[in-house]
Amino acid sequence: MANDEKMSRQEAGRKGGEATSKNHDKDFYREIGQKGGEATSDNHDQEFYQEIGQKGGEATADSHGKDFIGEKGGKARNNN
Repeated sequence: MANDEKMSRQEAGRKGGEATSKNHDKDFYREIGQKGGEATSDNHDQEFYQEIGQKGGEATADSHGKDFIGEKGGKARNNN
């Protein structure tokens, strides 16, 4: 890429992610994920989680079919 060309946001994100992954291990990602989860929990209520869970379930049903959700859930319960 020439110096006068602008890098796309996607390319910049990819390069930044690659650089970060070279400098950090799994524990780093686990720690920042935990901090993010705690911050989200502090800022949102039960309705927020119900809404995003519903959206995720609908997206999964749309991409895999409704039988996929029931089948996977049933198998997980049977294995416990």
